[in-house]
Amino acid sequence: MAIPVLITIDTELTWRHHSVGRDWEENFARSIEPASVGIRYQLRLLARYGLKAVFFVDPMPAMVFGIEPIRRIVTPILEAGQDVQLHLHPNWTGASAADPAAHAAFELTSYDEMEQRSLIAGARDLLVAAGAPTPTAFRAGSFAANDPTLRALAAMGLRYDSSHNGSQLPWPCEIGLPSGQIAPVMREGIIELPVTQIEQAPGRMRHLQVCAVSSAELASALRHAWRERHPLVNLVSHSFELASRDGSRANRIVARRFERLCAFLAAERARLVTVHIRDIDGIALDAEARPMRSSLWRTAGRVAEQFLSNIEHRASA
Repeated sequence: MAIPVLITIDTELTWRHHSVGRDWEENFARSIEPASVGIRYQLRLLARYGLKAVFFVDPMPAMVFGIEPIRRIVTPILEAGQDVQLHLHPNWTGASAADPAAHAAFELTSYDEMEQRSLIAGARDLLVAAGAPTPTAFRAGSFAANDPTLRALAAMGLRYDSSHNGSQLPWPCEIGLPSGQIAPVMREGIIELPVTQIEQAPGRMRHLQVCAVSSAELASALRHAWRERHPLVNLVSHSFELASRDGSRANRIVARRFERLCAFLAAERARLVTVHIRDIDGIALDAEARPMRSSLWRTAGRVAEQFLSNIEHRASA
């Protein structure tokens, strides 16, 4: 039986472009559709290879710019037959189009449980107002979630969270699970879908994010999951991740890595099948799953690849 794979893409207008005074149209161009390698490019690749993906969309910039930019994000994703779920960066609640320096606390964990519940409810309503179905899954911005976050989500009727990132413990991720927890688990009344980790050194984790690991590590980690019969693989990317930091040009190394990932998953679909959130209802919980162990050769290859990628990633804003 094939192992389910979540390709999750955090999709958002980014704070760094707002904070220097760019309007939402320019932010959109640099964060959502940067250098022709944004979400429409990603959607075309997914369609070409017959893959599914989950786009965690942050609707909070609508509090500053109105619902139109969020609708422009949601519409092409749904038209492509892909999944839209809820993402949230709470700093937008204190933002202002007139004052780029104004913001609220950046991490969701800065708020108590009832405040988090209110923020999540407001974000959910904005996402639905932009045309998305009512979400069943959530990911906190910067993976900044804790156990009160999970209780808030469960109380609101969401079914899944995907904020646990073992490489980000103990901050900004504060969920009370081990760093090596990569199998889905019930916690605080909600099913946690941890981001998949690999060991970059004994006891040190690195999350399986397209811009953070090499093509070889991605392929090896997916093969490891198949051999070990993991219940799920959860990969991470971003709407802007295939471009330079200022969104002005494509990062050829990361863009090529994303396409190689798509080609690999298409070739391996008999063993590794991409899924939407609704496809994993009934997924096994508390299964044994261990991160792939570190390899000196894979790590050295990634360091070299990342050095070149970082050169591509940087550009003057």
